[in-house]
Amino acid sequence: MVAVLLLLAGVAARGWGRHRRSGRLPGWRLAAWVAGLGFVWLATASPLAGLDRALLTAHMLKHLVLMTVAAPLLLVSQPITLLSWGLGREGTHAPPVLAASGRALTHPVLCWLAGTATVLAWHVPAAMSLAMHSPAGHAAQSASFLLGGLLFWWPVVQPWPSRPHWQAWTVPLYLLLATLPCDALSAFLAFCGRTVYTAALSAVAPEQLLADQERAGALMWVWVTLVYLVPAVWQVLRLLSPTPAGGAHSGETKVSW
Repeated sequence: MVAVLLLLAGVAARGWGRHRRSGRLPGWRLAAWVAGLGFVWLATASPLAGLDRALLTAHMLKHLVLMTVAAPLLLVSQPITLLSWGLGREGTHAPPVLAASGRALTHPVLCWLAGTATVLAWHVPAAMSLAMHSPAGHAAQSASFLLGGLLFWWPVVQPWPSRPHWQAWTVPLYLLLATLPCDALSAFLAFCGRTVYTAALSAVAPEQLLADQERAGALMWVWVTLVYLVPAVWQVLRLLSPTPAGGAHSGETKVSW
């Protein structure tokens, strides 16, 4: 994992270094890419990563970091451009079949469902137990949270070469609707009054399992609400701000980070 992350950082740095004088991508884009990779390492390969097998709160924090911190940072960096430059590929046009497939894969409905389904499916007790006790299941869970986060945030960030499927005013609605299933799940974990993952955790005394679960639910509730609502409010303010002369109409504005 560390070798792969270092390789991805090196390729992006090489690409940015080759074009830094052109000003086409500012340095903060590369910094966002490196930071995103750093959070992936922190959640999956750092000395702290092992806590997610022992505490549900740590497990929840890991998934939140992958899905709501690492994933949007990686997208904000303009990853396709950085990696293409780093590999020496300067072309800007993908084959028609690949472009059509990518556009279908990043449709907002599919992206919303992918992000939501990832969260809900892995919190089924049987799936959680599989992830806790199987190395392959654990790796698949981490990968799916990162991939689900990348898909979920794609219509919001819209990195190159994406094109908006819908008008920009739908982005706040997209984010607001995404809070509902997460809030329902976190409220259940916090207030159900019984332990849901009794067989999954190893470092919590039986009498502390419920308290750990309640903390995890509260963490998810507060975190998701803030992370989704802040960009939703930002986008609303952006759409309501005066449009510069000669600019596009607000309803057609592309979300640009």
